Amino acid sequence: MPKFGLTAVDLDDHDRKILKVLQADGRIPVTALAEKVGLSKTPCQVRLKRLVEGGVIRGFTAQVDYARLGMDHVAFAEVKLSDTRDKALAEFNAGVLRIPEIEECHMIASSFDYLLKVRTPDIRRYRTVLGEKISSLPHVASTSTFVAMETVKE
Repeated sequence: MPKFGLTAVDLDDHDRKILKVLQADGRIPVTALAEKVGLSKTPCQVRLKRLVEGGVIRGFTAQVDYARLGMDHVAFAEVKLSDTRDKALAEFNAGVLRIPEIEECHMIASSFDYLLKVRTPDIRRYRTVLGEKISSLPHVASTSTFVAMETVKE
């Protein structure tokens, strides 16, 4: 195994099939997984373990119905920073990690610096998160919000 984990060049067609099946159903039993990818159980288990230990599979999560939890308000916030030197970016990133409402944070090559996916129960809570948490992050110069009206694919 490579020193820093597996990469795309370390994967073959069986590995890629395993990943595709697991992305659709992370709870599939190994026996069923093996059958779907055309392997017997033991080689499939070995490959699965290798993918996990090699860092290709970072974990297994549940797909949650956020509407049932009253958490179906999704907004995307564009964030422009006043400083984009490495230290400022690191400070901003560290702050983002402390805000649980931010589900995703992506550095963007655009007229703004970051795109955040923020999940809250409603627009009022989003306004609070934006005003008290996101806008207070280090080096935030401005924000712009887009509210999702419907989620088609996640």
